[in-house]
Amino acid sequence: MTLDRDAQRVEVTVPRQAGRTVIRQGSVIRDIDEHTVLGDVYIRSLARAQLRLALLVVGAVVVLLGGLPLLFAVAPSIGTVRLLGIDLPWLLLGVAAYPVMVAVAWFFVRQAEHTEREYTDLVERS
Repeated sequence: MTLDRDAQRVEVTVPRQAGRTVIRQGSVIRDIDEHTVLGDVYIRSLARAQLRLALLVVGAVVVLLGGLPLLFAVAPSIGTVRLLGIDLPWLLLGVAAYPVMVAVAWFFVRQAEHTEREYTDLVERS
């Protein structure tokens, strides 16, 4: 074998694929069904988002409804106010609490459905 000193060096490389990611259609759904590491990441992200929302709603209920007895204990004069012939604490805790609970529940359901739609869109795009 003879070395040719006049021959040019040629560098052979692999085509660049840094910017391209190829995901097979349905692979994410398959990963979720088969409980792979990637599927677990997707499921945990959904569970974390739903947990964050649930904790936000519970915190709002505790502050709004749990704060009323605290308010009446700190400022007892508010507890003696009467509206429509009924003491204010009874009105707030017995009547006004229900619309607040309905509003909080409506917000929770709306946000939970929104989170699930985003998750579904993410899985379908992948």
